[in-house]
Amino acid sequence: MTEPEEGPEEAVAKKAKRGTGRRLQGAIAHRLGTDIVSGVYAPGTVLSSEVEFAQALDVSRGALREAMQVLAAKGLVESRPKAGTRVLPRTRWNLLDPDVLAWAFSGEPDPALVRGIFELRAVVEPAAARFAAQRRDREDLRAMKDALGAMRRHTLATEAGKAGDRDFHDAILRATRNPALVVLSASIGAAVHWTTQYKQRSRALPRNPIPDHAKVYEAIAAGDGDAAAEAMRVLVDLAMKDTAEEMGLSVLPQPGIDPA
Repeated sequence: MTEPEEGPEEAVAKKAKRGTGRRLQGAIAHRLGTDIVSGVYAPGTVLSSEVEFAQALDVSRGALREAMQVLAAKGLVESRPKAGTRVLPRTRWNLLDPDVLAWAFSGEPDPALVRGIFELRAVVEPAAARFAAQRRDREDLRAMKDALGAMRRHTLATEAGKAGDRDFHDAILRATRNPALVVLSASIGAAVHWTTQYKQRSRALPRNPIPDHAKVYEAIAAGDGDAAAEAMRVLVDLAMKDTAEEMGLSVLPQPGIDPA
């Protein structure tokens, strides 16, 4: 006899039982955040009452309330007296939050959302590479070279290699000497990490992107802002095409405005 398919609430309950305290809160937030970002709970959905939801998840109301506060801080939900907790439209989500990016890639990410992330990178990173070529110092170049070396030594199939990838992009943003750009380092790093991991979920990377990173480094080291920007533009564009291919698409669709 086939067992009934596990619903989102049962999945949360099973995961949440594994932890206590902050781990429990994190497990609930992770599961609900993943379900919201993946569309299980669509924008505009009013979630069950706190009592009903806590019972369905088999968790305390306090743990559920704390998890909802985490989601509210990231712009995913809004709680109002008598109106309950409602899933907010995507335009309110903090898509640059590393947790939200992680949740987006925990399941099957929305193709339009993924394209939006790559479009952000295409706007920010080539300009950052140009600034880095003009402003970098010896320590910046050493950080980029070390990160590139880690990528080559460990490959992007390993956590150490993916950490090197994040460090490489982080070093470029820091080399811009622009505090507003440096603030984006965690978000860009998370986007790089999760898209790279997603591309390898069912097979090896379709191609080796490390030479693309080397071209960016060489242009920055040479102080050539135009070449650095172009090399980074190509790197991001190829990464987007690789991700689309992993999703079974020839091209990622244009992001639309959520009507909710």
